[in-house]
Amino acid sequence: MLFEDESMIRTYLALQYNWFPKGQQQKIRTYGHHKGAKLFAAIDYETGTVIHREEEDYTTAAFQRFLTDVLTRYPEGNLVMVLDNARIHHAKDIQLFLREHKRLRLVYLPKYSPELNPVEGLWKWLKHDVVNNVFFSKFYYIRSHVIAFMKRINRHPLEVIDRLLLRV
Repeated sequence: MLFEDESMIRTYLALQYNWFPKGQQQKIRTYGHHKGAKLFAAIDYETGTVIHREEEDYTTAAFQRFLTDVLTRYPEGNLVMVLDNARIHHAKDIQLFLREHKRLRLVYLPKYSPELNPVEGLWKWLKHDVVNNVFFSKFYYIRSHVIAFMKRINRHPLEVIDRLLLRV
């Protein structure tokens, strides 16, 4: 069983969870652009491993590429993916894709219930560890830090289970 969600890491970031002496507020530079990394991720409920993919946009085609990555990662057996009700998850092309790949089944969470999806906690963890309170002078630095974060947590899947999956 997999839990899936999407998130965006923007180039303009805000200060979060930050303490500083009164009158000496820390300032983080920003570009003020709306560019960002659009991320897809799924957590394997049994192993704690995370599959992720970066895309330019949240489109049906991008989601389908992510599903193809998942099927490649798990070449055998049936897969159940739990996810929210985003429009791209219900798209006609996705329904056709699922008919071709019958071993993959999508199960939708109730509307407006992000607390039921542990990937929401993954995004919070990623933003806390990688991007909050940091200015990246080049956009590709954000990408490289996201990739390094995903590699790090996949080296310690039990930490992922403890931190994200046991709280659902």
